[in-house]
This record gives sequence, C-alpha cells and structure tokens, in this order.
Amino acid sequence: MADRITELVEHAVGSPWVYLALFAFAAIDAFFPIVPSESLVISAGVFAASGSEPDLIPIILAAAAGAFVGDHISYFIGRTAGAKLMARAGEGSKKQRAFRQAHKLIEERGGVILIVCRYIPGARTAITLTAGAVRYELRKFSFFDAIAALSWGTYSTMVGYIGGEAFEEDPLKGLGLGLGIALGVSALIEVIRHVRARRVARSAA
Repeated sequence: MADRITELVEHAVGSPWVYLALFAFAAIDAFFPIVPSESLVISAGVFAASGSEPDLIPIILAAAAGAFVGDHISYFIGRTAGAKLMARAGEGSKKQRAFRQAHKLIEERGGVILIVCRYIPGARTAITLTAGAVRYELRKFSFFDAIAALSWGTYSTMVGYIGGEAFEEDPLKGLGLGLGIALGVSALIEVIRHVRARRVARSAA
C-alpha cells in the first residue's frame, strides 16, 4: 500500500504541471490561508532529492513567485477593503487583535516584520492585508516581500530536500522528516514570539 501511494505521488510531482500547481497554491495561501502551500513545496523538495522530477531550482522559483503574487493580492485587498475588514472584526476577537498587532508591528519595524511573518501561516495574511490598509509604501512592500518570498520558497524547498536526502529510498519517510522540521521551526518561532510578547506586556505594565 505504501509503495502504491509513493508511486502515485511520484507520478503527480513528476508532471510539468507541478510547477504551476506550486505557484497557484502559494499564491492562494497568501490571502486565503487554508491552502497548505508549505506542505506542497516541502513535498516537491523531498522528491527533488531523488534526482528526478521535479527540479530543485524551478520549485523554489515557482513557490517564491506564487508567494510574491499572492502577498500583493492580499496587499491590494487591504488597500481597497482593509478598513471594512478591520471594522467587521468583532471587538476583542482574535481577528481584531491580529490586525491591531500587525498594524503596530508595521509602524515599528516595517519591512523586517513582513519577512518574519511570511514564515507564520495566518500572520502573513494579516500583515500583508494590514500593510495595504495602512497604505504602507508599495515600493518598500514589494522590495521586502521579494526577499520574504524568495527566502520562504528556498527554505520550504530545502527542508523537503534535506528530508528526501536522508531517506532517499523512502520518500514518505523523507516527507515526514521534512514536515517535522517545518513544524518544529514554526513552533519555535511561535514560542519566541509569545515570550517576547509577554516581556513587552510586562514592560508596559
């Protein structure tokens, strides 16, 4: 059964359409954060380690380009409807807190926070929507977002590639390792963010 699943996945990622799929999912995930783009990019990286299709560099470029385009869609949604979206968020709701935190971070740290939040699902959407809503300069947004998208695409692909190299004969185990690494890094980022937020809150108090 496992061999059959592996065969089906290898067939799917071996198609030239995989690059378009990676681009599309990365773009959609940027403004509709239900699509698991990291998982797909990591999966492609795992199979790239086998030396067959798909190729490493095109995976990175497709994922990065999709992320860049999707982030800009989110930015322009923020510019046109951001105020309404924030107004609709219920008082004290998680969504409202995310918008307020994103607004504060953009004002204080600008481009740096755009790069950091690209690695946090959900936060990347909040930060790009808010950047558009507060009219953060488009030229600066595009510059920092290009760095964020390319670094994210490289990171996600290489995490999968490392897993694929470690389990070259068993891609499913490589995928498990790649996803485990990604989840571990995401958890670490969340812990650091939580600790820093508590320190800021204590300082303010």
